[in-house]
Amino acid sequence: MRLALYTGIILAGGYTCLTPALAADPTGDWRVADGVANVRVAQCNGNMWGAVSWEKQTGGRDDNNPDVSKKNRPTLGMAILNDMKKTAGAEQWEGQVYNAKDGQMYSATITPVGTDQLEIKGCVLGFLCGGETWTRVGPPIPLSPANAMAKGAPKTTGAAPKAAATPGAVAPAPTTGAPKSAAAAKPGQKGAADPVGDICLLPEIAGFAH
Repeated sequence: MRLALYTGIILAGGYTCLTPALAADPTGDWRVADGVANVRVAQCNGNMWGAVSWEKQTGGRDDNNPDVSKKNRPTLGMAILNDMKKTAGAEQWEGQVYNAKDGQMYSATITPVGTDQLEIKGCVLGFLCGGETWTRVGPPIPLSPANAMAKGAPKTTGAAPKAAATPGAVAPAPTTGAPKSAAAAKPGQKGAADPVGDICLLPEIAGFAH
């Protein structure tokens, strides 16, 4: 059986609470704790979404999904963080995380720690919580035309700003065939180096967020 996914945070234990940096940006590409995938986080319709943007082992399928119609869907491009809403008064977002290791959705929070770490915490029925830390491998993602036009998203004028280099950002571990950073491609652009592009345009996210 192929390695299903990456977000094995539920009941993982050993979660350490760290103080987030003020106004940290959770968007960008993040390497999951065990290094088998990158998750791209972007603002779609004002909330944060995350989708698998790279896999160490290609050809993964959502084998453990209880919905038979989804068992054969590719894990590349699959939504992992779903409709994460900003927590009032905190640099934290709350929503749901999909754990493909058991095919279930869980309540979750994401909290940036400095500029190069993202703490993910998931809970079953409000308790039995576990978490892990993801490491930044791509700079923050500016609003694309797709999600700038989405209902409720902040409007932007002129061209989208160029993503600046992030101080202290951690370079991805050397991996044969690993894609270039999300910021290397224009929003919505797909190619051999970046087959996912703007995640706000992925059907699974666009149909919900827009």
